[in-house]
Amino acid sequence: MSNRDSASRVWVFDLDDTLHDASSHIFPVMNRAMTQYIMDTLEMDEPTAFKLRQHYWRVYGATMKGLMRHHGVDPAHFLLTTHDVLDLPNMVLQNKGLQESILRLPGRKVIFTNAPRKYALAVLELLGIAHLFEIVFSVESSRYHPKPSIRGFRQLLKKIKANPADCVMLEDNAPALMTAKRMGMKTIHITKKLHKPVYVDARIGNVLALSRLKI
Repeated sequence: MSNRDSASRVWVFDLDDTLHDASSHIFPVMNRAMTQYIMDTLEMDEPTAFKLRQHYWRVYGATMKGLMRHHGVDPAHFLLTTHDVLDLPNMVLQNKGLQESILRLPGRKVIFTNAPRKYALAVLELLGIAHLFEIVFSVESSRYHPKPSIRGFRQLLKKIKANPADCVMLEDNAPALMTAKRMGMKTIHITKKLHKPVYVDARIGNVLALSRLKI
């Protein structure tokens, strides 16, 4: 990578299960809160609400999007209700060496997350890396067009004034990487799986392994 390439490179980081482990403690509580929200709002029993939550996540990449589209749910109310139950100081797992790994990357760094802004900022502060990113592009920033929607990607690129060819997307979610690749970004899949799809340029098990990549 030339110095010019390094200066123009934009590292686009997902947050949950990319920069930290959200699956161990955060997602189980959040998923229960979302199921409860659906039960209360749509007057469903728990098994039906559970299935609907999973269905909308698979189809739209976010349960919120399905609830907005099919049931007229207010996204701000949904996010507030389902995220305020989280005891983040006791849930966020530290990733030793994370700050150093990010600092070693040449170029700009931004966060692109389907999470609400308040939650994203709180997690980044707890991880001690909030100051490393020039912008946190949350689901509110995308006007509630979460990944993998191409509309959210376009809004991000417009906001940061970046060419997709200069961007590297780091994500645990495969559909989001498919959109990133279609737009012309480089893609890094954060996963323990051995399979590397054609839309993935590199695969690593943990973000700390970034320094070993040549991309």
